[in-house]
Amino acid sequence: MTKLAYTAILLAIATATASAQTPTPRQGGAPAHTLSAIPGDSVTVTHWYTQNVYDPSDNKIGEIMDVLIDRGGKTTALIVGVGGFLGAGEKDVAVPFDAVQVTAKGNNKYYLVMNATKDALKSAKGFKYDRNAMTWMPEDATATTGNQPSRAR
Repeated sequence: MTKLAYTAILLAIATATASAQTPTPRQGGAPAHTLSAIPGDSVTVTHWYTQNVYDPSDNKIGEIMDVLIDRGGKTTALIVGVGGFLGAGEKDVAVPFDAVQVTAKGNNKYYLVMNATKDALKSAKGFKYDRNAMTWMPEDATATTGNQPSRAR
């Protein structure tokens, strides 16, 4: 009976000690805050994602398939889908973010222009999206395996 009483006392002390400890903050940077205004030089990702890309002569050369950012939040590259018809036979190539410029047409509608031709992009190294690794990889690389759920790009 004495052992049972000592065990109960130790359990009560351990529970009280554990609940009195302050929780360890999670990693993830400084506490989040909100903005009272949108920064003036900001544009939405929809200005880029799934938008057509044209050459300087206004010929469509592809479509933005993905926008890549680094861990610091800086936009680094665009994945451009070129060739094919309705996605069949299409090739995805990576271009530096600054290779595509936002340009205004005569009616002030913005569109994307790249100083390249469709043929030049078709001959560039291709990439494919690995749904398991959730990253772009060279099209000739073998896909990763695993039990991770697949996600649409």
